Amino acid sequence: MATKAVISFLIAMMLLTGVCNTLLTKYQDLQCVRNCHSTDPEKIQRFSQPVIQTAQMFIGELGCWLVVAAFTLYRRFFAKDAPLLYGGYEQVGSDDSTVVDATDELGRTSSTREEAVPAIKPLIPNTDERIPLVGWRVFLLAMPACCDIAGTTLMNVGLLFVAASIYQMTRGALILFVGLFSVVFLHRKIYLYQWSALFIVVAGVAVVGLAGAIAPNPQAQPKPPVPPEMSLLAIRDAIKTAAVSSGALQTIVGVLMIAGAQIFTATQFVLEEWILEQYALEPLKVVGWEGVFGFLVTLVGMIILHLAIGRTDAGRNGYFDMQEGWREITQYRSIAVTSVLIMISIGGFNFFGLSITRSVSATARSIIDTCRTLFIWIVSLGLGWETFKWLQIVGFALLVYGTFLFNDIVRPPLKACVERHKPEPLLQEEPIEHI
Repeated sequence: MATKAVISFLIAMMLLTGVCNTLLTKYQDLQCVRNCHSTDPEKIQRFSQPVIQTAQMFIGELGCWLVVAAFTLYRRFFAKDAPLLYGGYEQVGSDDSTVVDATDELGRTSSTREEAVPAIKPLIPNTDERIPLVGWRVFLLAMPACCDIAGTTLMNVGLLFVAASIYQMTRGALILFVGLFSVVFLHRKIYLYQWSALFIVVAGVAVVGLAGAIAPNPQAQPKPPVPPEMSLLAIRDAIKTAAVSSGALQTIVGVLMIAGAQIFTATQFVLEEWILEQYALEPLKVVGWEGVFGFLVTLVGMIILHLAIGRTDAGRNGYFDMQEGWREITQYRSIAVTSVLIMISIGGFNFFGLSITRSVSATARSIIDTCRTLFIWIVSLGLGWETFKWLQIVGFALLVYGTFLFNDIVRPPLKACVERHKPEPLLQEEPIEHI
């Protein structure tokens, strides 16, 4: 019972921190930093610093080292005789129920006591025969960190142009690229019904993007409900005018950037899988090391881009103006506070997510991700950041069905598509999104 309560708490905190991360980032994007009292909306400038937001993410990941340090101190001074905290077990006496070793489908050993404390799993190294990821080998994690930089920055730029819910839904395209890269580089096998699921996901992303193009204003005020037959006419008329609407064009560009960013995120996952198949390291330390490399590379990139672009006349007050970004953070309290909260939410999301990723099934993880998107959508509607769109429901339904079908949560509609053997997981190490 205690274990179920712990897992329930971890799932709730993962949902809370995941939802807060996206909503806080969007809230930060909506803060006015120049010409705030202008009557011309075109002259109002809002916070647009996607590179700084990427650095915030890595600072949040660096916070994972605080948890690692606290765990190390506790293990050294307060729990020297607790084998659980060392990741090992010693049988005492002849009672076989004291420690029960088991081997999972990946050949990794575990115990019922370890299963009973899911909150510390990210802090316990693997007990198999893989080589420890120490010394110079740690620099291998710089590769997925660089992919994380590219993917996160592109997504942050895309979030400037779309609503928070559309941003979160478009990220569902990740499963498409993870599937393709797993087949090409990791030599995994994907069955026919899983290929069809990937096409359904693509269709869902396209429909979500169309819904955003029809009503592109992320701060649109809710309007009176419209009958379904009138909505169809509005969709037809909106499609005709979408091509000439600058707002629609920005939304389409934002959706494409977010979807394209999933290529880098999928590459990050595949690289992590390749590294962790050969080397052993505590999951939370993987995040911590990627935070170190990611922050350093981002900081160097920010300096170079500021000197090359940000301080020029064309780049001043733009994405790469490091001096302007620092001014906005220090001058506007709302931006500074949300920056701190974003760092905390990212660190918490990584810890809580890693704590449950090996404690629950793939079904539960997919449902958690779906709930996260749904909550972001509901809160955005409640805050008036976007309007309700029936077409977005269709796209979201396609995304959920395609993801569930791919992960074998729902059965394929045709019996001929059902395989006799259970499909092999694409990523054995079960990576978790860092944002």
